[in-house]
Amino acid sequence: MTTDKPDSFDPEATLPTGQPLPAPTAGDGPEPRRAMPRVHSFGRTDMGLRRKNNEDAFHVDGSLGLCILADGMGGAAAGELASQIFAQTAVEVFSRQVSATEDENLALLKQAYQTANERIISHVRGNPGHAGMGCTAEILRFFNERFTIGHVGDSRAYLFRKSELKQLTRDHSLVQDQVDQGLITREEARRHRLRNVILRAVGTKEDLDVDFVRGRVLPGDLFLLCSDGLTDMVEDQVIWRVLSRSGGISEKVDQLIELANRAGGSDNVTVVLSEVLPVSPEPLAPGTGFP
Repeated sequence: MTTDKPDSFDPEATLPTGQPLPAPTAGDGPEPRRAMPRVHSFGRTDMGLRRKNNEDAFHVDGSLGLCILADGMGGAAAGELASQIFAQTAVEVFSRQVSATEDENLALLKQAYQTANERIISHVRGNPGHAGMGCTAEILRFFNERFTIGHVGDSRAYLFRKSELKQLTRDHSLVQDQVDQGLITREEARRHRLRNVILRAVGTKEDLDVDFVRGRVLPGDLFLLCSDGLTDMVEDQVIWRVLSRSGGISEKVDQLIELANRAGGSDNVTVVLSEVLPVSPEPLAPGTGFP
């Protein structure tokens, strides 16, 4: 089961933006070539200060316009394996098929989640000692002048645009449900003893419910994918401050991880940043659109 948030959730409706890309006008001759975004992405994962292994996994593929992040659960070996299965499955799905339309792109995202979910469940059936294994999972895919995000769990996706930081995903967690019901505040949720109770994860139930967020990209946009090892340690205002600074995205990734560790480093922390560069008026050759 999937939940596709329509374009009413498009960040253009909630964040200040420039003028949208012009749409083709009927009767003006052949449809003009669509401007293609150039996206520079960089990611890094760190064990943190208290864990003995790293259950996070990430993958950045510039030629596919693809960023993946997963945070494993279910114990050392099992959690690490679950996140790796998810990342490898997503790369496999997008590498073997070409999406020519936005709907086809969304279908590949759904297929990646469903296939990874089935593989993790199948692994647990054959390895009962790994019961409870699963992972949170984020996929960010750039396609033409748009993006699509798939989301399960309490890892997060953010958009930094025009000096404003917007959380694009909603945590699938017990404390987030309590915040939504007005039972606790966001600040109380950060310190709550049950803050790590996840209500939705890949590989824990056959009927996987996935959130999808779609919207347009603009030059200068910064997309952030991160595990809760960052957001449990570093407040959004501090993340905003780092993303607001001058400097390259690799430097900002390093700064965010350093801040998480300086705040206690209680979990593995993984950060992936994608920067949308000025558009090219011509379609770019395969492999050059996402340097």
